[in-house]
Amino acid sequence: MALQVEVAAPGADRLGECPLWDEREQMLWWVDSRWPAVKRLDPASGAVMMLVLPEVVGSIAFREQGGLIAATRSGIHFLDAASGALAPKANPEAQLPDNRFNDGRCDRAGRFWAGTMSDVRRDPVGSLYRFDADFRCTKLRNAVIIPNSLAFSPDGRSMYFADTNRHTIWAYDYDLASGAATNERVFADTGVGRPDGSCVDAEGCLWNAEYGAWRLVRYTPRGKVDRAVGVPVANPTCCCFGGEDLGTLYVTTATQRMSAEDLARQPLAGSLLALRPGVQGLAEARFAG
Repeated sequence: MALQVEVAAPGADRLGECPLWDEREQMLWWVDSRWPAVKRLDPASGAVMMLVLPEVVGSIAFREQGGLIAATRSGIHFLDAASGALAPKANPEAQLPDNRFNDGRCDRAGRFWAGTMSDVRRDPVGSLYRFDADFRCTKLRNAVIIPNSLAFSPDGRSMYFADTNRHTIWAYDYDLASGAATNERVFADTGVGRPDGSCVDAEGCLWNAEYGAWRLVRYTPRGKVDRAVGVPVANPTCCCFGGEDLGTLYVTTATQRMSAEDLARQPLAGSLLALRPGVQGLAEARFAG
């Protein structure tokens, strides 16, 4: 399906990830994991603010009390959105120095979910964790290679998770009261596509960025492909809905491991893109701690 794709913020992100729309401030946040940095776009002016961090950052989420929570190489932190200072809160993998946190997202009750991976080899040594508001940590699964696609249905009763290198997105029954994710099942086998980050729209469909495939894929709640939307870069990495009406789909992209020839053919690689798919999203859940 062809839609007009615009550049929301030109750039050369090595690994853009985790776009989040702040409906309170009408700003778009995202990370460049490999810079490493957290960025904020003011769509009204086009101005981009950047916080340079001391270590690789995989994902961020808003806090209900203000500021951000960040999943980085060394664990889970509170992030001061003005100074970029990190306040450590949890590190369940302190004994695994080669591992780092990657994708993360809050459930609709304010818990933060995040997965880990090896930053040295593509071995199945990562795990998926849930962090409650008091930072009580629960592990859901291990043997993860690259954790991605964390998302929750509009009613909060379904959770989604992917392992990029296994080309699979799973769905879980989710209990909002307890934070328990059960009944793991294959939601989508993406075939040659490599599932990266996702978001859910107001109709309950999952939008997934397929790394290396030049496209976004919209899945129905039953895991059927509803449509595929081409983008002008090979490596879209994640997406989120934003804008005043939550009708703009923002897409982060990557330039890592691209040759000079690749970059010449893909001048928009590393930029933050935007398109209007004709559906609306949901306000982002915030960490309750």
